[in-house]
Amino acid sequence: MHEPQTSWITSFASIETDIQAMEEFAKTLANEVQAGYDPNLQRVTASMLTVLPEVSPHFPELQSFLKLHNEVQNQTLANTYNFRDGTHVFATAAQSISDEYRNSDAYAHAKVRDVETAFTEASAATMTDDAEAENA
Repeated sequence: MHEPQTSWITSFASIETDIQAMEEFAKTLANEVQAGYDPNLQRVTASMLTVLPEVSPHFPELQSFLKLHNEVQNQTLANTYNFRDGTHVFATAAQSISDEYRNSDAYAHAKVRDVETAFTEASAATMTDDAEAENA
């Protein structure tokens, strides 16, 4: 026979801890990207944008290699910025969820829709910031 739990509110402390951990994680992640990743991103970007010399048309293997090298380089460059921007979105969403639920009681919990909304809003803000930076 199934015995009911004596107290199902025993997880109250873990809810509070999770919210605090999410808030700390968001701050730490954002700070790490800003302090540790961004400065190196500029250096890596500069070296990746180095223009390679033209290749003789009589050396098709090297032409093929450089074409593929350029494609991989472009994807790598995009990935480095996507990592930075995605990390910022993740940190912003985590902070938003933490702010919303910091003072909640044990019965409140984030719904999937709340999490999706936090990510959507953080993504939109990042895209707006990127567009403004490109137009500046």
